[in-house]
Amino acid sequence: MKLSFHGAAREVTGSCHRLEMLDSDGKPHAILFDCGMFQGEHMCGSKNLQAFGFDASAIEAVFISHPHADHTGRLPKLVKEGFRGPIYMVEPCVGLAKLVLEDAYHIMKEEAQKCGSSVLYELEDLEAAFAQVTSVTYHEHVEFAPGITVVFHEAGHVLGSSYISVDAEGQRVVFSGDIGNDDVPILPATEPISHADVVICESTYGHREHEPMSTRSDKLREAIKAIIKERGVLMIPAFSIERTQELLYEINRLLLQDLHTKIPIYLDSPMAIKATALYRHFKQFLKFDTSVMDDPDKDFFSFPNLRETLTVAESKLINDAVPPKIIIAGSGMMSGGRIMHHLIRYLPNKNSRLLIIGYQAQGTIGRRLYEGAKRVRIFGEDVEVHAQVSAIGAFSAHADMNKLTRWLTPEDGKIPRKIFLVHGDPEAKEVFATHLRHALGTEVTVPEYQSSHEI
Repeated sequence: MKLSFHGAAREVTGSCHRLEMLDSDGKPHAILFDCGMFQGEHMCGSKNLQAFGFDASAIEAVFISHPHADHTGRLPKLVKEGFRGPIYMVEPCVGLAKLVLEDAYHIMKEEAQKCGSSVLYELEDLEAAFAQVTSVTYHEHVEFAPGITVVFHEAGHVLGSSYISVDAEGQRVVFSGDIGNDDVPILPATEPISHADVVICESTYGHREHEPMSTRSDKLREAIKAIIKERGVLMIPAFSIERTQELLYEINRLLLQDLHTKIPIYLDSPMAIKATALYRHFKQFLKFDTSVMDDPDKDFFSFPNLRETLTVAESKLINDAVPPKIIIAGSGMMSGGRIMHHLIRYLPNKNSRLLIIGYQAQGTIGRRLYEGAKRVRIFGEDVEVHAQVSAIGAFSAHADMNKLTRWLTPEDGKIPRKIFLVHGDPEAKEVFATHLRHALGTEVTVPEYQSSHEI
Protein backbone atom coordinates (compact mmCIF):
# COMPACT_ATOMS: atom_id res chain seq x y z
CA MET A 1 0.00 0.00 0.00
CA LYS A 2 1.00 3.59 -0.55
CA LEU A 3 -0.53 6.64 1.13
CA SER A 4 -0.12 10.15 -0.31
CA PHE A 5 -1.19 13.48 1.16
CA HIS A 6 -2.61 16.16 -1.14
CA GLY A 7 -4.09 18.53 1.42
CA ALA A 8 -4.48 19.16 5.18
CA ALA A 9 -0.81 18.18 5.54
CA ARG A 10 0.92 20.53 7.99
CA GLU A 11 -2.18 22.73 7.79
CA VAL A 12 -5.84 22.54 8.76
CA THR A 13 -7.84 22.54 5.53
CA GLY A 14 -7.86 20.93 2.08
CA SER A 15 -8.36 17.33 3.25
CA CYS A 16 -7.38 14.98 0.39
CA HIS A 17 -5.54 11.70 0.84
CA ARG A 18 -4.82 9.04 -1.80
CA LEU A 19 -4.55 5.34 -0.98
CA GLU A 20 -3.06 2.96 -3.54
CA MET A 21 -3.45 -0.79 -2.99
CA LEU A 22 -3.76 -4.18 -4.68
CA ASP A 23 -6.90 -6.28 -4.74
CA SER A 24 -6.89 -10.04 -4.10
CA ASP A 25 -6.14 -10.64 -7.81
CA GLY A 26 -3.08 -8.39 -7.68
CA LYS A 27 -4.72 -5.56 -9.65
CA PRO A 28 -3.79 -2.00 -8.50
CA HIS A 29 -6.42 0.50 -7.36
CA ALA A 30 -6.35 4.13 -6.21
CA ILE A 31 -8.97 5.87 -4.09
CA LEU A 32 -9.30 9.20 -2.29
CA PHE A 33 -10.35 9.98 1.24
CA ASP A 34 -12.07 13.39 0.88
CA CYS A 35 -11.35 16.09 -1.70
CA GLY A 36 -11.58 19.36 0.20
CA MET A 37 -10.96 23.02 -0.40
CA PHE A 38 -8.15 25.04 1.16
CA GLN A 39 -9.71 27.70 3.38
CA GLY A 40 -8.37 30.78 5.10
CA GLU A 41 -7.60 32.34 1.71
CA HIS A 42 -9.78 33.53 -1.15
CA MET A 43 -11.57 30.70 -2.91
CA CYS A 44 -9.93 31.91 -6.09
CA GLY A 45 -6.58 31.74 -4.30
CA SER A 46 -3.58 30.03 -5.79
CA LYS A 47 -3.53 26.87 -3.68
CA ASN A 48 -7.01 25.75 -4.70
CA LEU A 49 -6.08 26.30 -8.34
CA GLN A 50 -2.91 24.21 -8.12
CA ALA A 51 -2.73 20.73 -9.59
CA PHE A 52 -3.84 17.87 -7.35
CA GLY A 53 -0.51 16.09 -7.65
CA PHE A 54 -2.09 13.02 -9.26
CA ASP A 55 -4.08 12.08 -12.36
CA ALA A 56 -7.76 12.65 -11.54
CA SER A 57 -8.85 10.14 -14.17
CA ALA A 58 -6.79 7.42 -12.46
CA ILE A 59 -8.77 7.72 -9.20
CA GLU A 60 -11.41 4.99 -9.11
CA ALA A 61 -13.55 6.16 -6.16
CA VAL A 62 -13.79 8.90 -3.55
CA PHE A 63 -14.96 8.30 0.02
CA ILE A 64 -16.25 11.43 1.76
CA SER A 65 -16.13 11.70 5.55
CA HIS A 66 -18.56 14.62 5.97
CA PRO A 67 -20.01 17.63 4.12
CA HIS A 68 -17.79 20.54 5.21
CA ALA A 69 -16.14 22.42 2.34
CA ASP A 70 -12.62 21.64 3.52
CA HIS A 71 -13.49 17.97 2.93
CA THR A 72 -15.69 18.26 -0.20
CA GLY A 73 -14.88 21.59 -1.87
CA ARG A 74 -12.64 20.31 -4.71
CA LEU A 75 -14.90 17.42 -5.79
CA PRO A 76 -16.23 19.35 -8.82
CA LYS A 77 -12.64 20.27 -9.77
CA LEU A 78 -11.76 16.57 -9.60
CA VAL A 79 -14.67 15.77 -11.96
CA LYS A 80 -13.67 18.64 -14.24
CA GLU A 81 -10.19 17.11 -14.53
CA GLY A 82 -11.44 13.67 -15.52
CA PHE A 83 -12.60 11.71 -12.46
CA ARG A 84 -15.51 9.46 -13.45
CA GLY A 85 -15.84 7.03 -10.55
CA PRO A 86 -18.36 6.83 -7.71
CA ILE A 87 -18.36 9.25 -4.79
CA TYR A 88 -19.49 7.50 -1.62
CA MET A 89 -21.01 9.25 1.41
CA VAL A 90 -23.69 8.43 3.97
CA GLU A 91 -27.22 9.55 3.11
CA PRO A 92 -27.56 12.71 5.29
CA CYS A 93 -24.18 13.89 4.02
CA VAL A 94 -25.43 14.07 0.43
CA GLY A 95 -27.94 16.92 0.86
CA LEU A 96 -25.68 18.86 3.20
CA ALA A 97 -22.66 18.50 0.92
CA LYS A 98 -24.64 19.78 -2.06
CA LEU A 99 -25.83 22.73 0.00
CA VAL A 100 -22.22 23.50 1.02
CA LEU A 101 -20.84 23.26 -2.52
CA GLU A 102 -23.62 25.33 -4.07
CA ASP A 103 -22.93 28.05 -1.51
CA ALA A 104 -19.17 27.78 -2.09
CA TYR A 105 -19.68 28.03 -5.85
CA HIS A 106 -21.58 31.34 -5.62
CA ILE A 107 -19.00 32.81 -3.22
CA MET A 108 -16.20 31.61 -5.50
CA LYS A 109 -17.82 33.26 -8.55
CA GLU A 110 -18.07 36.58 -6.72
CA GLU A 111 -14.49 36.40 -5.47
CA ALA A 112 -13.15 35.38 -8.88
CA GLN A 113 -14.68 38.51 -10.39
CA LYS A 114 -13.08 40.65 -7.66
CA CYS A 115 -9.60 39.16 -7.91
CA GLY A 116 -9.65 38.63 -11.68
CA SER A 117 -8.93 34.94 -11.37
CA SER A 118 -10.49 31.87 -12.93
CA VAL A 119 -12.90 29.72 -10.93
CA LEU A 120 -12.07 26.18 -9.83
CA TYR A 121 -15.00 24.69 -11.71
CA GLU A 122 -18.33 25.53 -13.30
CA LEU A 123 -21.87 24.72 -12.15
CA GLU A 124 -22.09 21.79 -14.56
CA ASP A 125 -19.04 20.23 -12.88
CA LEU A 126 -20.81 20.49 -9.53
CA GLU A 127 -23.93 18.85 -10.94
CA ALA A 128 -21.83 16.15 -12.59
CA ALA A 129 -20.13 15.41 -9.26
CA PHE A 130 -23.45 14.76 -7.54
CA ALA A 131 -24.59 12.60 -10.43
CA GLN A 132 -21.67 10.35 -9.43
CA VAL A 133 -22.66 10.22 -5.74
CA THR A 134 -23.70 6.91 -4.21
CA SER A 135 -25.25 7.08 -0.74
CA VAL A 136 -24.45 4.35 1.76
CA THR A 137 -25.46 3.50 5.30
CA TYR A 138 -23.30 3.26 8.38
CA HIS A 139 -21.66 -0.18 8.69
CA GLU A 140 -22.58 -1.15 5.12
CA HIS A 141 -19.71 -3.12 3.56
CA VAL A 142 -18.78 -1.50 0.24
CA GLU A 143 -16.99 -4.17 -1.81
CA PHE A 144 -14.96 -1.75 -3.85
CA ALA A 145 -12.90 -4.48 -5.54
CA PRO A 146 -12.07 -8.15 -4.86
CA GLY A 147 -10.57 -8.28 -1.38
CA ILE A 148 -11.06 -4.54 -0.73
CA THR A 149 -13.84 -3.51 1.67
CA VAL A 150 -14.75 0.00 2.82
CA VAL A 151 -17.00 0.77 5.82
CA PHE A 152 -18.36 4.08 7.17
CA HIS A 153 -18.56 4.52 10.97
CA GLU A 154 -20.25 7.22 13.09
CA ALA A 155 -17.77 10.05 13.84
CA GLY A 156 -20.08 12.22 15.97
CA HIS A 157 -18.81 15.43 14.33
CA VAL A 158 -21.80 16.69 12.32
CA LEU A 159 -24.96 15.14 10.90
CA GLY A 160 -23.82 12.50 8.40
CA SER A 161 -20.17 12.50 9.51
CA SER A 162 -18.07 9.35 9.33
CA TYR A 163 -14.69 7.90 9.86
CA ILE A 164 -13.81 5.36 7.20
CA SER A 165 -12.05 2.01 7.38
CA VAL A 166 -10.49 0.15 4.42
CA ASP A 167 -9.50 -3.51 4.55
CA ALA A 168 -7.01 -4.50 1.84
CA GLU A 169 -3.77 -6.47 1.51
CA GLY A 170 -4.36 -7.96 4.96
CA GLN A 171 -4.30 -4.53 6.64
CA ARG A 172 -6.89 -2.11 7.95
CA VAL A 173 -6.40 1.61 7.25
CA VAL A 174 -8.67 4.02 9.13
CA PHE A 175 -9.25 7.65 8.09
CA SER A 176 -10.67 9.81 10.87
CA GLY A 177 -12.27 12.57 8.84
CA ASP A 178 -13.12 14.89 11.74
CA ILE A 179 -13.81 13.23 15.08
CA GLY A 180 -16.52 14.85 17.17
CA ASN A 181 -16.35 16.28 20.65
CA ASP A 182 -17.56 14.39 23.71
CA ASP A 183 -21.15 14.72 24.93
CA VAL A 184 -22.54 16.59 21.91
CA PRO A 185 -26.22 17.06 22.87
CA ILE A 186 -27.71 16.36 19.42
CA LEU A 187 -25.46 13.67 17.92
CA PRO A 188 -24.63 10.02 18.58
CA ALA A 189 -21.29 9.37 20.25
CA THR A 190 -18.22 8.61 18.16
CA GLU A 191 -17.90 4.88 17.57
CA PRO A 192 -14.73 3.30 18.94
CA ILE A 193 -12.26 1.73 16.53
CA SER A 194 -12.47 -2.06 16.72
CA HIS A 195 -9.07 -2.61 15.05
CA ALA A 196 -6.60 -0.57 13.00
CA ASP A 197 -3.11 -1.11 11.61
CA VAL A 198 -2.69 2.41 10.22
CA VAL A 199 -4.68 5.54 11.12
CA ILE A 200 -4.84 8.90 9.35
CA CYS A 201 -5.97 11.13 12.21
CA GLU A 202 -7.08 14.73 12.41
CA SER A 203 -5.29 16.91 14.98
CA THR A 204 -7.21 20.19 15.03
CA TYR A 205 -7.25 20.25 18.83
CA GLY A 206 -4.67 17.54 19.42
CA HIS A 207 -2.59 19.99 21.44
CA ARG A 208 -5.21 20.99 24.02
CA GLU A 209 -8.07 19.92 26.24
CA HIS A 210 -11.51 21.49 25.84
CA GLU A 211 -13.25 23.12 28.75
CA PRO A 212 -15.96 20.92 30.28
CA MET A 213 -19.14 20.66 28.23
CA SER A 214 -21.12 21.86 31.24
CA THR A 215 -19.60 25.34 30.84
CA ARG A 216 -21.22 26.00 27.46
CA SER A 217 -24.67 26.70 28.91
CA ASP A 218 -23.24 28.85 31.71
CA LYS A 219 -21.13 31.01 29.39
CA LEU A 220 -23.90 31.38 26.82
CA ARG A 221 -26.38 32.32 29.53
CA GLU A 222 -24.01 34.95 30.94
CA ALA A 223 -23.38 36.45 27.50
CA ILE A 224 -27.11 36.78 26.85
CA LYS A 225 -27.73 38.26 30.30
CA ALA A 226 -24.92 40.78 29.76
CA ILE A 227 -26.28 42.17 26.50
CA ILE A 228 -29.78 42.38 27.98
CA LYS A 229 -28.40 44.40 30.88
CA GLU A 230 -26.20 46.58 28.66
CA ARG A 231 -28.83 46.81 25.89
CA GLY A 232 -26.22 45.63 23.44
CA VAL A 233 -25.82 43.28 20.51
CA LEU A 234 -24.49 39.74 20.79
CA MET A 235 -22.92 38.52 17.54
CA ILE A 236 -22.28 34.79 17.21
CA PRO A 237 -20.48 33.73 14.02
CA ALA A 238 -21.49 30.11 13.48
CA PHE A 239 -20.79 27.42 10.94
CA SER A 240 -24.01 26.63 9.12
CA ILE A 241 -23.72 22.89 9.70
CA GLU A 242 -23.72 21.56 13.27
CA ARG A 243 -22.55 24.61 15.24
CA THR A 244 -25.70 26.57 14.37
CA GLN A 245 -27.97 23.64 15.19
CA GLU A 246 -26.22 22.99 18.51
CA LEU A 247 -26.47 26.68 19.34
CA LEU A 248 -30.19 26.84 18.52
CA TYR A 249 -30.80 23.73 20.60
CA GLU A 250 -28.88 25.24 23.55
CA ILE A 251 -30.68 28.60 23.31
CA ASN A 252 -34.03 26.79 23.08
CA ARG A 253 -33.26 24.97 26.34
CA LEU A 254 -32.11 28.16 28.07
CA LEU A 255 -35.26 30.02 27.07
CA LEU A 256 -37.48 27.18 28.21
CA GLN A 257 -35.76 26.66 31.54
CA ASP A 258 -34.52 29.91 33.06
CA LEU A 259 -33.99 32.93 30.80
CA HIS A 260 -37.55 33.67 29.67
CA THR A 261 -36.43 36.68 27.63
CA LYS A 262 -38.31 38.00 24.63
CA ILE A 263 -35.36 39.70 22.92
CA PRO A 264 -35.18 38.94 19.18
CA ILE A 265 -32.72 36.28 18.05
CA TYR A 266 -31.87 36.39 14.34
CA LEU A 267 -30.64 33.44 12.33
CA ASP A 268 -29.12 35.50 9.52
CA SER A 269 -27.77 32.78 7.27
CA PRO A 270 -29.65 31.29 4.30
CA MET A 271 -27.34 28.28 4.31
CA ALA A 272 -27.85 27.66 8.04
CA ILE A 273 -31.62 27.95 7.63
CA LYS A 274 -31.56 25.37 4.84
CA ALA A 275 -29.17 23.12 6.76
CA THR A 276 -31.42 23.21 9.82
CA ALA A 277 -34.31 22.04 7.62
CA LEU A 278 -32.15 19.05 6.60
CA TYR A 279 -31.40 18.34 10.27
CA ARG A 280 -35.14 18.17 10.89
CA HIS A 281 -35.59 15.90 7.87
CA PHE A 282 -32.89 13.47 9.01
CA LYS A 283 -33.78 13.58 12.69
CA GLN A 284 -33.56 9.77 12.87
CA PHE A 285 -29.76 10.17 12.61
CA LEU A 286 -29.68 12.53 15.61
CA LYS A 287 -29.58 11.64 19.29
CA PHE A 288 -30.74 14.20 21.82
CA ASP A 289 -29.69 14.37 25.46
CA THR A 290 -33.24 15.34 26.50
CA SER A 291 -36.67 14.49 25.14
CA VAL A 292 -37.25 17.20 22.53
CA MET A 293 -40.84 16.07 22.15
CA ASP A 294 -41.48 17.57 25.60
CA ASP A 295 -41.02 21.04 24.08
CA PRO A 296 -44.30 22.92 23.67
CA ASP A 297 -43.73 23.30 19.91
CA LYS A 298 -42.30 19.76 19.47
CA ASP A 299 -39.43 21.36 17.52
CA PHE A 300 -35.85 21.07 18.69
CA PHE A 301 -34.39 24.00 16.69
CA SER A 302 -36.95 26.80 17.01
CA PHE A 303 -38.52 29.06 19.63
CA PRO A 304 -40.81 32.13 19.63
CA ASN A 305 -37.91 34.62 19.76
CA LEU A 306 -36.26 33.23 16.62
CA ARG A 307 -36.44 35.18 13.36
CA GLU A 308 -35.05 33.49 10.24
CA THR A 309 -33.85 36.09 7.73
CA LEU A 310 -33.58 34.23 4.45
CA THR A 311 -33.52 37.18 2.05
CA VAL A 312 -31.16 40.15 1.85
CA ALA A 313 -34.08 42.50 2.51
CA GLU A 314 -34.97 40.61 5.69
CA SER A 315 -31.33 40.69 6.76
CA LYS A 316 -31.13 44.47 6.39
CA LEU A 317 -34.14 44.90 8.67
CA ILE A 318 -32.04 43.56 11.55
CA ASN A 319 -30.32 46.96 11.59
CA ASP A 320 -33.63 48.61 12.50
CA ALA A 321 -34.26 46.40 15.51
CA VAL A 322 -33.45 48.23 18.75
CA PRO A 323 -30.96 46.40 21.02
CA PRO A 324 -30.73 44.15 22.90
CA LYS A 325 -30.65 41.50 20.18
CA ILE A 326 -28.72 38.40 19.19
CA ILE A 327 -27.43 37.77 15.67
CA ILE A 328 -26.28 34.30 14.56
CA ALA A 329 -24.66 34.49 11.13
CA GLY A 330 -22.03 32.90 8.93
CA SER A 331 -19.33 32.48 8.13
CA GLY A 332 -18.05 30.77 11.25
CA MET A 333 -14.45 31.94 10.67
CA MET A 334 -15.59 35.43 9.71
CA SER A 335 -14.02 35.04 6.28
CA GLY A 336 -17.16 36.17 4.45
CA GLY A 337 -20.93 36.03 4.62
CA ARG A 338 -23.46 38.23 6.39
CA ILE A 339 -21.56 38.30 9.68
CA MET A 340 -19.08 40.70 8.06
CA HIS A 341 -21.71 43.44 7.74
CA HIS A 342 -22.67 43.03 11.39
CA LEU A 343 -19.01 43.18 12.45
CA ILE A 344 -18.59 46.51 10.66
CA ARG A 345 -21.69 47.87 12.35
CA TYR A 346 -21.26 46.59 15.89
CA LEU A 347 -17.55 45.90 16.63
CA PRO A 348 -16.90 49.63 17.35
CA ASN A 349 -19.63 49.63 20.03
CA LYS A 350 -18.44 48.86 23.58
CA ASN A 351 -21.86 47.47 24.49
CA SER A 352 -21.59 44.83 21.76
CA ARG A 353 -20.18 41.36 22.25
CA LEU A 354 -18.65 38.89 19.84
CA LEU A 355 -18.92 35.26 20.98
CA ILE A 356 -16.65 32.85 19.09
CA ILE A 357 -17.77 29.22 19.24
CA GLY A 358 -15.65 27.54 16.57
CA TYR A 359 -12.13 27.06 15.26
CA GLN A 360 -10.58 30.11 13.57
CA ALA A 361 -8.02 29.30 10.87
CA GLN A 362 -4.80 31.24 10.43
CA GLY A 363 -5.27 34.19 8.08
CA THR A 364 -8.95 34.76 8.85
CA ILE A 365 -10.45 37.85 10.47
CA GLY A 366 -11.91 35.50 13.05
CA ARG A 367 -8.42 34.39 14.08
CA ARG A 368 -7.23 37.99 14.41
CA LEU A 369 -10.23 38.92 16.56
CA TYR A 370 -9.78 35.79 18.67
CA GLU A 371 -6.14 36.78 19.27
CA GLY A 372 -7.16 40.25 20.45
CA ALA A 373 -6.82 42.55 17.42
CA LYS A 374 -7.95 46.10 18.16
CA ARG A 375 -8.53 46.93 14.51
CA VAL A 376 -9.48 44.74 11.54
CA ARG A 377 -9.97 45.50 7.86
CA ILE A 378 -13.31 44.42 6.40
CA PHE A 379 -14.38 45.13 2.80
CA GLY A 380 -11.58 47.69 2.53
CA GLU A 381 -12.66 49.50 5.68
CA ASP A 382 -10.67 49.76 8.93
CA VAL A 383 -12.95 48.76 11.80
CA GLU A 384 -12.09 49.61 15.40
CA VAL A 385 -12.76 46.83 17.92
CA HIS A 386 -14.34 48.08 21.14
CA ALA A 387 -16.77 45.19 21.54
CA GLN A 388 -15.94 42.49 24.06
CA VAL A 389 -14.61 39.35 22.34
CA SER A 390 -14.85 35.99 24.08
CA ALA A 391 -14.97 32.30 23.15
CA ILE A 392 -16.60 29.09 24.27
CA GLY A 393 -14.36 26.11 23.56
CA ALA A 394 -17.00 23.58 24.64
CA PHE A 395 -18.97 24.29 21.45
CA SER A 396 -16.14 22.84 19.40
CA ALA A 397 -17.25 20.09 17.02
CA HIS A 398 -13.74 18.57 17.14
CA ALA A 399 -12.33 16.11 19.63
CA ASP A 400 -9.55 17.32 21.91
CA MET A 401 -6.29 15.58 22.89
CA ASN A 402 -7.94 13.28 25.43
CA LYS A 403 -10.80 12.21 23.16
CA LEU A 404 -8.51 11.57 20.18
CA THR A 405 -6.10 9.55 22.33
CA ARG A 406 -8.96 7.36 23.56
CA TRP A 407 -10.27 6.94 20.02
CA LEU A 408 -6.80 5.91 18.79
CA THR A 409 -6.81 3.03 21.28
CA PRO A 410 -8.80 0.26 19.49
CA GLU A 411 -11.14 -2.11 21.28
CA ASP A 412 -8.92 -5.10 20.47
CA GLY A 413 -6.16 -3.56 22.59
CA LYS A 414 -3.67 -3.41 19.72
CA ILE A 415 -2.30 0.09 19.17
CA PRO A 416 -2.05 1.06 15.47
CA ARG A 417 1.52 0.51 14.34
CA LYS A 418 1.55 3.80 12.44
CA ILE A 419 -0.40 7.05 12.86
CA PHE A 420 -0.32 9.95 10.37
CA LEU A 421 -1.44 13.34 11.69
CA VAL A 422 -3.33 15.65 9.34
CA HIS A 423 -5.82 18.50 9.55
CA GLY A 424 -4.16 20.71 12.17
CA ASP A 425 -1.85 23.67 12.59
CA PRO A 426 1.84 22.63 12.54
CA GLU A 427 2.32 23.34 16.25
CA ALA A 428 -0.81 21.34 17.16
CA LYS A 429 0.46 18.36 15.17
CA GLU A 430 3.90 18.44 16.75
CA VAL A 431 2.52 18.63 20.29
CA PHE A 432 0.05 15.83 19.59
CA ALA A 433 2.68 13.69 17.86
CA THR A 434 4.98 13.91 20.90
CA HIS A 435 2.08 13.10 23.21
CA LEU A 436 1.04 10.04 21.19
CA ARG A 437 4.58 8.69 20.94
CA HIS A 438 4.78 8.69 24.74
CA ALA A 439 1.16 7.72 25.50
CA LEU A 440 0.75 4.97 22.90
CA GLY A 441 4.35 4.02 22.14
CA THR A 442 3.86 3.88 18.40
CA GLU A 443 5.21 5.49 15.24
CA VAL A 444 3.67 8.89 14.57
CA THR A 445 4.33 10.81 11.35
CA VAL A 446 3.45 14.38 10.43
CA PRO A 447 3.45 14.12 6.62
CA GLU A 448 4.49 16.85 4.24
CA TYR A 449 2.17 18.16 1.53
CA GLN A 450 2.34 15.94 -1.59
CA SER A 451 4.45 13.34 0.24
CA SER A 452 4.00 9.57 -0.25
CA HIS A 453 4.53 6.81 2.30
CA GLU A 454 4.68 3.04 1.97
CA ILE A 455 2.56 1.31 4.60
